[in-house]
Amino acid sequence: MDRNQLIGIVLILAMLVGYQLLVPKPAPEKEPAQKIQTTKPKSASSAEAAINKAEQPLDSAAAKAQFGDFAAVATGEARDITVENKDLKVTFSTWGGRVKEVVLKNYKTFDQKPLVLIDEKSSKTLLELPTQQGKVNLHQLYYQTSTSNGQVSGQNQQIVFRAEVAPGQSIEQVYTIPSEGYVIDYDLKLNGLTSTVGNGDIRFFWEDKMRQYENDLANNRRAATINYLTADENFENLAEGESNQEATLEEPVQWFTIKHKYFLSGFIDKNAPMTKASFKTLVDPTDSSVVKTAIADVMLPIADVKAGKGQYKFYYGPNKFQLLGSIAPEFDRNVYLGYSILKPINKYFFVPVFNFLEKFIANYGLLIVALVVFVKLLLTPLTYKSYVSMAKMRVLAPEINEIKERVGDDMAKQQSEQMKLYQEVGVSPLSGCVPVLATMPILFALFMLFPNLIELRQKAFLWSSDLSTYDAFLKFPTLPFIGSHLSLFTVLMTASSIAYAYYNNQTTPTQPGPVNMKALSYIFPLMFMFVLNSYPAGLTFYYFVSNIVTITQQQLIRRFVDEDKIKAVLDENRRKNASGQGKKPGGFQALLQKQLAAAEEARKQAEEAQRKARSKK
Repeated sequence: MDRNQLIGIVLILAMLVGYQLLVPKPAPEKEPAQKIQTTKPKSASSAEAAINKAEQPLDSAAAKAQFGDFAAVATGEARDITVENKDLKVTFSTWGGRVKEVVLKNYKTFDQKPLVLIDEKSSKTLLELPTQQGKVNLHQLYYQTSTSNGQVSGQNQQIVFRAEVAPGQSIEQVYTIPSEGYVIDYDLKLNGLTSTVGNGDIRFFWEDKMRQYENDLANNRRAATINYLTADENFENLAEGESNQEATLEEPVQWFTIKHKYFLSGFIDKNAPMTKASFKTLVDPTDSSVVKTAIADVMLPIADVKAGKGQYKFYYGPNKFQLLGSIAPEFDRNVYLGYSILKPINKYFFVPVFNFLEKFIANYGLLIVALVVFVKLLLTPLTYKSYVSMAKMRVLAPEINEIKERVGDDMAKQQSEQMKLYQEVGVSPLSGCVPVLATMPILFALFMLFPNLIELRQKAFLWSSDLSTYDAFLKFPTLPFIGSHLSLFTVLMTASSIAYAYYNNQTTPTQPGPVNMKALSYIFPLMFMFVLNSYPAGLTFYYFVSNIVTITQQQLIRRFVDEDKIKAVLDENRRKNASGQGKKPGGFQALLQKQLAAAEEARKQAEEAQRKARSKK
């Protein structure tokens, strides 16, 4: 870069920093905090009131007044039952016959505490049954069970919670815990209650104050949401971000999940879909102990329960692509794999390749290196073609410089003359761009994939303790653009990108035009350093290794490309085209040639008109 270009880069960076420092920031809005209290519908408020009321002790008179025919099971003594398999530790309560706490045994929080996905403080539920005397919350009743604490091994274990309303009349909640895995089957049964149950469906309300499991609260909030699948299998979700979101659906839903960045709490209906569904995510910026408050409010078809088909599933586990496909239709879409055009690349290539390499490479930093090498080997033909195209441009560089000297600063004429030269020697100006553009979907696919790969979570490599988040090599007070830390992997990625740009610029002729692309090749890596500083270390390490491998690959290719032979081929093409023996251009090349000829003719007519106008004067 010359002095003017360097000054330009410095001025651009100074303007960006100055804008952040000098432009006054708007006063913080208090609206989101107020929405948490004011935007809840009456139905949600009534559900919370019912849950809170349930926590108050009842005497026999109050129980009879509130529960009617169910008063006999509205009082009692709560007892916890803990059952665990190799993956889950689940605590049930006889009060409500409900799941009270779930611990994921194979995972820890960012500060190495047990990962409690739900507990009685963060998660509250309501299961409201319509009866002839009013609505009864089945999670306020007391149930009996013969199950004791234990470990599930060898085969599935069934836990039956039974509330005897009257002789021959009972409510049963049956949970089936697998010997391994994260899916709990759940059956709801109403025995002999046909005359007692009223009209309407059963309401299931779930409020979860989502806890923070990763180190970056802001990133956690952006990723947390509620996903759901409609009856006609349209996957939808509440918009991610740091603002309140809600949706009231007219169409039934097959399942919904409360999604953390890397974990899910989900509810699936095995038979008829749930109706009158409404979902909310609420954010309180002043409360750093809660990522978001997720609220799901759905109706379970009572006809299924009466017919003995009240069968459901709970999923409490990691948001891992390989585990989710068999749980429910489209359930693996909880793992975001990018836009529709990029998703097939991740789903059918990168995820299978990543899982295959996992079987042989335990260190995930080395796995990423192996992934880079594998991808680069596949792309070698495109890289070779791109390098050969650049070599052709280097061979033509003296003639291009001669054109510039001959036509002066007339950019349109420069481009026209250059295109004529390309046609004479049989070179397409796009032949070098197409191979590079073909690799762009891969880079973008990885950009979408790495932040959602739970496989990288808490996997250490070199100075990074967790490849799924940024490596805070240096920490300092919050600064504009860069934040409160500096990622060393991002710095290495930027340095390697600048090194690659420098190497590439030495072997690429300067292209005419108002924009100096060589100068921009140095600016873009600096801009991306600020963007990627808070992205996963695994992603920036991949880009760093990819740059190094690309430079090495091109150095090796350079040894096999003889520019003297390329020049001889171009001269032979020129001779054939001049004698009419050359291959006529087709497709895009022919169209481009036609447009250039029209532009050249228009230029000549304009020059002739100017000449006549001057002669008249």
